[in-house]
Amino acid sequence: MAAGPGATSDACHAARAGGEEVPQFETTCSYIDATVEEFLTWNCDHSSISGPFRDYDHSKFWAYADYKYFVSLFEDKTDIFQDVIWSDFGFPGRSGQESTLWIGSLGAHTPCHLDSYGCNLVFQVQGRKRWHLFPPEDTPFLYPTRIPYEESSVFSKINVVNPDLKRFPEFQKARRHVVTLSPGQVLFVPRHWWHYVESIDPVTVSINSWIELEEDHQARVEEAITRMLVCALKNAEDPHNTRAWLNPTEVEETSHEVNCRYLNGAVSAFFDHYRTSKVVENQALRTNGEYMKKEELNVYSLMEVEQTGSQNLPLGTVKQEAASPFGPDLVPVVPSSEEPPSERGSIFENDGKDFVGKDREHFGKLHCTKRQRMMSKSENAAVEQIASNSITAPSQTFVSTDDLLDCLVNPRVTKIVAQLLIQGRSL
Repeated sequence: MAAGPGATSDACHAARAGGEEVPQFETTCSYIDATVEEFLTWNCDHSSISGPFRDYDHSKFWAYADYKYFVSLFEDKTDIFQDVIWSDFGFPGRSGQESTLWIGSLGAHTPCHLDSYGCNLVFQVQGRKRWHLFPPEDTPFLYPTRIPYEESSVFSKINVVNPDLKRFPEFQKARRHVVTLSPGQVLFVPRHWWHYVESIDPVTVSINSWIELEEDHQARVEEAITRMLVCALKNAEDPHNTRAWLNPTEVEETSHEVNCRYLNGAVSAFFDHYRTSKVVENQALRTNGEYMKKEELNVYSLMEVEQTGSQNLPLGTVKQEAASPFGPDLVPVVPSSEEPPSERGSIFENDGKDFVGKDREHFGKLHCTKRQRMMSKSENAAVEQIASNSITAPSQTFVSTDDLLDCLVNPRVTKIVAQLLIQGRSL
């Protein structure tokens, strides 16, 4: 929702409160234009007999305003970006300009999914949220799907809080980690960790930032391939009903031409990045030949200091400092010695301590790079940039439809696809 009592939300969605065994995807939600004041009146007083929430009984529906980009919400108040201090967690220079806002009522949630790009930092401002997390290795047990389609989000077919184990028996093998995030705490979600997030207080407010990673360059190529395939097949199936399978957050045109440009842009960007990285690396080696020798000496010196200094430190302290690249205020929680080892299918309630940062005196708005190319106000410019990239890219990096088909119908790929289809139909 937007930032003031008189401001209008552009995508607050409402959905019926739970109980179903199927996920509540955004494609099945109703969308409402509402102010924060109207939302609070409906959510707290339960007395809305007029206005945008008049058709939604508070006892039967929840509401969520999510993915609200700070650059859009506060475009006239850019000084507010600096209130977000991600540098405390090892990300200097990051501010509210790269952040998104989430406001929800009791029961509001996001379906279980993983993010293709980056890792995630989440700061809880008001109310509590319960996070159900699953490691990347458990992906086969989460039954991934790309319908509804959203760039960078792989959804699970399972409602993880009320699973249909007859249909999805492998889910019993998944290792669930439950974290309750309270106001003032920050949660770090590593790359490709599945998560289902639910609001467990009447009003919840949180801010997040997706942190880009080196692996994202290849991930964008993979996403471009997925986009082209999903859009081609689903558009052919029903060209007049894209909203049935396209997530509402995806507002860009889905034509084959645009998707080809996107694919070529992603491939060109991948090569450009690694060519540049290689040139910089080679220049550093040539012009600073003694640099590596000095680095080796520094490493040896550091090891000597650690070995001598660690005699007066607990072993756990040394390991923790060495294994925590996220600054002093975001540290992993070491499993308690009195807890049994993790078992598949078990649930651990950590009360918000797992990868949770200390309470912060200064609040910040986070930077959202999950859709680095898909910011709503710059989509047309992005498509033009991708088209430009594909035109100016060297001929050897240009990808045609036939090139893509050669890879997709490669016998090795079709064999894997056939095995997956057979496994899926044997349920």
